[in-house]
Parts: sequence; C-alpha cells; structure tokens
Amino acid sequence: MITEIQFIIRILLAFILGGLIGYEREREDKPAGLRTHILVSLGSAQFTILSLYAFPGSDPARIASYIVAGIGFIGGGAIIQSRGSVVGVTTAASLWVAASVGMACGVGFYLAAITISIISFITLRLGLRKKTN
Repeated sequence: MITEIQFIIRILLAFILGGLIGYEREREDKPAGLRTHILVSLGSAQFTILSLYAFPGSDPARIASYIVAGIGFIGGGAIIQSRGSVVGVTTAASLWVAASVGMACGVGFYLAAITISIISFITLRLGLRKKTN
C-alpha cells in the first residue's frame, strides 16, 4: 500500500515534471502550454496510482492502456491542418510524453520520469526549427 507521503511525492513530482515540459511549450506560445501539460501529467499519475492501489486484484495495465488511448485523443485535438501544412504534431507528442511522465511518477519510477522529462525539454528547446521567410 502507498503511504500518504509517497502519494504526495509522486503527485508533486508529476506536477513539477509536467510543468517543465509545459513551460517550454508555453515559451513557444503553443496552445497546449504549462497548465495543459501539468494537468495531463497529474491526471496520468493519479489514474496510475488508483489503478495500482484502489482496485485490488484488477489489472493495472488496463488503466495504463486507456491513459495512452485517451491522451492520443487529446493530442489529436492539438494537431491542425492549415494552409496545406500540418501543425501541432510536436505539441501532441509532448502531451503524450507528459502522460508517460505522470504514469512513471504514479508507479514510483522517479529516475525514469526525471530522465525523460529532461531529455524531452532539451529536445523541445534545442530542436531544429523551420526557417520562415
């Protein structure tokens, strides 16, 4: 069983790491920014914790698979076709990663969550951008 302290640590870490990814999207003035990424990470962490501890004898992988499918639906909403180009794919991918970070926090895989968050932030921050004329 998870203690209250462990629960708080997992949720706070999901908040911080989701915020790290969302901060970068916010700086780039993307529609899904800080708050969206925090909420995706927090929700994923909470659902993961619930799947592990609230329903004894159930299969936690079922909740995990629904988190992945649900975030795909939200990510699809971030992708827009405009003037012959598709925009929002990177933001959709960052939401997907934020969900996985929340799930990692939810199960207590802190090092994995921190590592993926840092790599994601670096990838988003230093990624090559198209030059516009």
